[in-house]
Amino acid sequence: MTAQQTYLQVLPPDLDRARLPKHVAVIMDGNGRWAKQRGLPRIMGHRRGVDTLKDLLRCCRDWGVEALTAYAFSTENWGRPLEEVDFLMTLFERVLRQELREMMAENVRIQFVGNLQALPSSLQNEITKAVETTRNNPGIQFTVATNYGGRQEILQACRSIATKVQQGLIDPSEIDEALFERHLYTAGNSDPDLLIRTSGEMRISNFLLWQVAYAELYVTDTLWPDFNRAEFHQALSAYQQRDRRFGKV
Repeated sequence: MTAQQTYLQVLPPDLDRARLPKHVAVIMDGNGRWAKQRGLPRIMGHRRGVDTLKDLLRCCRDWGVEALTAYAFSTENWGRPLEEVDFLMTLFERVLRQELREMMAENVRIQFVGNLQALPSSLQNEITKAVETTRNNPGIQFTVATNYGGRQEILQACRSIATKVQQGLIDPSEIDEALFERHLYTAGNSDPDLLIRTSGEMRISNFLLWQVAYAELYVTDTLWPDFNRAEFHQALSAYQQRDRRFGKV
């Protein structure tokens, strides 16, 4: 471990603990490009990306960030080569199985958001086991967006509310933001304060469209596998320089 890595085990002194984001969301972009730059298969980038995510989760815990949401697999990602999709499904399943004991030891509470019914049944079983096993852990909330799409999430919420209106369970006059949020995949979770996107792409790619309405956006050219604690430190430094007015003066 380098001196810098040791130094970054604790919250850097230039950061104000009282002004840390409570909830950080990440769009983990650049795994394939990272591998291509090194003459490696794309799947090697995904493997390295898992290690990066594990360290970021631990960094959030070490520094006092309460929740981390990661965009692991979008509804559009099914359009990737079949070999890559199959590898990702297998990778998700293997990581869940291997890391469950560690998540319990570190008090991580994991949940998944997205259309999980479309995932392979074996992966669904591992997801259910991980969620149920860690449900009462008091530590960091780790949310994994899998087969997730923001537009699809909003549509399913609208359909659910419309069905309840049709059944007489909800009066249209009762529909407000709070009721709508209770019908999203993320019901019960706080909205992200900070959204980080790696690889320099200036878009949010159908991720948490409702929830990031007032999130601070931070984009870095760094590819996801290279996003380390020093990079996260820079993101938090930038966040703490923002003036979050939420539409007010």
